[in-house]
Amino acid sequence: MASLGPAATGEQVPGAEAEPGAAGPPPPPPPPPSSLGPLLPLQREPLYNWQATKASLKERFAFLFNSELLSDVRFVLGKGRGAAAAAGGPQRIPAHRFVLAAGSAVFDAMFNGGMATTSAEIELPDVEPAAFLALLRFLYSDEVQIGPETVMTTLYTAKKYAVPALEAHCVEFLTKHLRADNAFMLLTQARLFDEPQLASLCLDTIDKSTMDAISAEGFTDIDIDTLCAVLERDTLSIRESRLFGAVVRWAEAECQRQQLPVTFGNKQKVLGKALSLIRFPLMTIEEFAAGPAQSGILSDREVVNLFLHFTVNPKPRVEYIDRPRCCLRGKECCINRFQQVESRWGYSGTSDRIRFTVNRRISIVGFGLYGSIHGPTDYQVNIQVLHPRIQGANCTYRKVDISDH
Repeated sequence: MASLGPAATGEQVPGAEAEPGAAGPPPPPPPPPSSLGPLLPLQREPLYNWQATKASLKERFAFLFNSELLSDVRFVLGKGRGAAAAAGGPQRIPAHRFVLAAGSAVFDAMFNGGMATTSAEIELPDVEPAAFLALLRFLYSDEVQIGPETVMTTLYTAKKYAVPALEAHCVEFLTKHLRADNAFMLLTQARLFDEPQLASLCLDTIDKSTMDAISAEGFTDIDIDTLCAVLERDTLSIRESRLFGAVVRWAEAECQRQQLPVTFGNKQKVLGKALSLIRFPLMTIEEFAAGPAQSGILSDREVVNLFLHFTVNPKPRVEYIDRPRCCLRGKECCINRFQQVESRWGYSGTSDRIRFTVNRRISIVGFGLYGSIHGPTDYQVNIQVLHPRIQGANCTYRKVDISDH
C-alpha cells in the first residue's frame, strides 16, 4: 500500500532523515542591516498553501522578495566592500529570473538573450547590497524604500538595470531634499548620471542662494567641468570678489587632491580655463586690490591691465568677461533712520514714509521695518517707491517674531 506524504514541494517531513548526498547548499546568512530599514527575513523552508493567504498578485510577489522560496538564481554582492565587508563577507540575495526579466530589459537579456547565463550564482561586485535590495523590492512589489544614504547608489543601480520608474523616484527624492548646502554635491551627481532635470534644479538653487551654496563643504569637492559650468552663468547672485575667494578655496582643495604643493603656480594650473571665467571687471577697484591683485594667481601684466581698466578712460581691453551677472554691482550701504531706539510708539494704521535724496544712481535692494514687541505677529506690508510717481511696489504677508531683537 502506498503511503501518503507531502507533495513534491521541496519540504522535508518533520522527523524524517534526509537521504545521504541529497542535502542542498547551506542556507545563506541573513543580510546585514542597512539604511533601507528592516528587511524581509529569508524564507528557508517553503510554507504550505502560502498562496491562499495572499489576496492579490502584488502580495504574492512581495512575499517572494528576498526569499529562497521558488528562487532559481542568487546574486553575490558586496564582496570585500561596504556593509558586506564589515559583516565579514559577501551577501547572497535569492531572486526569481522570471520576475526580474519582467521588470528589466537588462535582466531579460541576462537570462534569455543570445548570451544568457545559466549560472545559479551571479556576482555583481560593483553594486551595493542595500541598493540592489531596493531595486528588487521595487520589481517585486512596486514599493519604494530609499533614504539619504542609499538614494545615489539606488539611482546608479536603477540606471544600470534600466528601471526608469525607480530612477524617477530617486530623482524625485533628491529634488525634495535639494537645498543650498547640498546643491553642488547633487549637481555633480546629476551630471554624472545624466539627469538634466535635476541638474537644472540644482543650478537654479545655486543661482538663488549662491553664497550659501559655495560656503558648503560640497563646493570644494566638485570637478573642474562642474566649476566651469557654474562660473559661466550670468545668473549667480553673489559679488564677484566673494566668488573669486570661493574659487581659490576650490583650487587649494584640488591641489591637495592631485597631491600638488599649494602654491600660486599650482593653483593657477589646476584652475585652467576656470580662471578666465572670473569676471574681474565687475569688481570695484578696492575689491580687486584687496583680493585678486594680491592672490598671486594673476600675472603681473594681468594685474596692471585690470588696474588700468578700473582707473583710466578709454579703458584698455582685458581678456576677462565684463558682462554683468544678475546681481548688484558697486558698493553696498546700509542706512539706518535712527541710530538707536529708546522707546516704542503706537501704530495708527496710516502709512509711514521716509524721504531721502541721492547724488548718484542707486539700486534699492531691501527695507528693514520695525514691528511688534509682543512675540510672533502676522504682518501685511505694502511697500512703494515713488519718484515722483510709483516706480516699484511690493505687497507681502508673513509671520515674524522680532521680540528678541
